[in-house]
Amino acid sequence: MIPRFLQHHGRASHGLLGLLLVAFIALGAAIAWWINQPLNLRATEVELSVEAGETPREIAHAWVTAGVDASPWMLYEWFRWSGQSRLIRAGSYVLDSGSTPRSLLSMMVRGDERLSVVRLIEGWTFKRFRVELAQADGLRPGIAALSDAQIMAELGDPGLSPEGQFFPDTYSYAKGSTDLAVLKRAHRAMQRHLNEVWLQRASSSPLKSPTDLLTLASIVEKETGREADRAMIAGVFSNRLRIGMPLQTDPTVIYGLGDQFDGNLRRSHLQTDTPYNTYTRAGLPPSPIAMPGKAALMAAARPADTQALYFVARGDGSSAFSRTLTEHNRAVNQYQKNQGK
Repeated sequence: MIPRFLQHHGRASHGLLGLLLVAFIALGAAIAWWINQPLNLRATEVELSVEAGETPREIAHAWVTAGVDASPWMLYEWFRWSGQSRLIRAGSYVLDSGSTPRSLLSMMVRGDERLSVVRLIEGWTFKRFRVELAQADGLRPGIAALSDAQIMAELGDPGLSPEGQFFPDTYSYAKGSTDLAVLKRAHRAMQRHLNEVWLQRASSSPLKSPTDLLTLASIVEKETGREADRAMIAGVFSNRLRIGMPLQTDPTVIYGLGDQFDGNLRRSHLQTDTPYNTYTRAGLPPSPIAMPGKAALMAAARPADTQALYFVARGDGSSAFSRTLTEHNRAVNQYQKNQGK
């Protein structure tokens, strides 16, 4: 015979289980109802850029921060419960009125399939980036009336020069997205790549900060005519920085001239002192001069182990490297007189 108190305990347990089951069914019904209801938005449209590597929890919180008036916990649990959270793709998304949690997740899972793209090229300046964004199909202009300084303030880095701060890549976006949203993605991508590469720099590197790395990488990007020479070119500049020798690189001078450059770099330009004239000033210029890609960043962080201090273009895209000025002058006379570096 089962003691009476155990019989009572058993009945209580069954009752508790019954209540839990009812609560679970009710919760499931509430969630099923909620995921099909229009989300409340704090603006007519809510725009968000999802980066590769972001977790579903981070994405849920980002949507709420961007303007979705919902519980980030509920959004995250819906992403997780659906079984599709790992299928969310990076991209720029626009959410409008009438969108539901279900359609929101579906949009992110579809990802690039319905998106337009804009390509930002290695070696471009920020000015060139702005032109490309202005011409991109279906990209809503948001930066046309903003100065460079205002753009960087919008991106959360007031006072920072925009040059070099955006990673060159192909960016997908939903039509109706803003150019500022694409820039935010490119800026975050550059910060991520720069931090990753900085941690991999050679122990002998003369660079003192990630900013130095970014600046040197931009010079390497502009000076490299053949990929196989990239690490050697970085090695030459690293050697010069290490001994305090001027970099003497034409692209920095050209950048400093800005709109005054007519395509013809004159001797007077090389002799006129400016912050970007690396013939008259030792060390790195005050900012990057272009947008370097991942290969240029890696070359600047881990340059070739070389004793070369000079290089000159051969005219076929490759470069000839020399350890001494005598060797260099010989190479200049052979390949490109009066244009040696």
